Amino acid sequence: MYVTIPSDQTAHASHTPLARSTSTIAETQLKAGSYLYFEGDKVEWLYQVTAGVLRLTRLLEDGRRQVIAFGYPGDVVGFPSNGQHHTDCDVLVDARLQPYRRSMLENGDGNPTLHRELLQAALREISAMQDHFMMLGRKSAIEKVASFLCVLTERVGQDIGGYRQVDLPMSRGDIADFLGLTTETVSRTFTQLRKSKIIAIDNIHTIIMVRPTALLALSLGDRE
Repeated sequence: MYVTIPSDQTAHASHTPLARSTSTIAETQLKAGSYLYFEGDKVEWLYQVTAGVLRLTRLLEDGRRQVIAFGYPGDVVGFPSNGQHHTDCDVLVDARLQPYRRSMLENGDGNPTLHRELLQAALREISAMQDHFMMLGRKSAIEKVASFLCVLTERVGQDIGGYRQVDLPMSRGDIADFLGLTTETVSRTFTQLRKSKIIAIDNIHTIIMVRPTALLALSLGDRE
């Protein structure tokens, strides 16, 4: 999942399972804290997340970290760059993953439907990545955090007691490294949104959207 440009007029693509090949490849199950692959590993498999949450990261030479994306159910991770993984990928929430051979992406391996769907998934990732880059370069801190919450709420939010809430399995530091901010700025922005009664913080990992329209407006650069 990248932070795209949320809009109440935009319907995100449904996140449904890809076409299954005729092989009987069982789902891979991984516990929180384990790694699926590391940057530089040879790509042999692509994976669609069916449950749980993944985190894709890269380290700069000076040790600073960039969170590239989060993998939520429906997302496909592991697309190759010159035949190798270009990020580390670890598990934030116990995950189930459906593996697909890399050859399914490159030549269809006898399943043209799956080949087409994997290509479409790769194109969606490129489009979302471009939106994310624009967000990183052009949006203010509060616009970035609001966009992040809007996209997550649209993807995995739950309606509870007349409000919509979203769980955040990632730390504030993860969010900061994803949005190109400092941890202090992310925490301060959450506090600002809470004091404005736009969100409520039930606990550090649960955010309730009290005024979702106001949050969406902030994500688009509109001030109250």
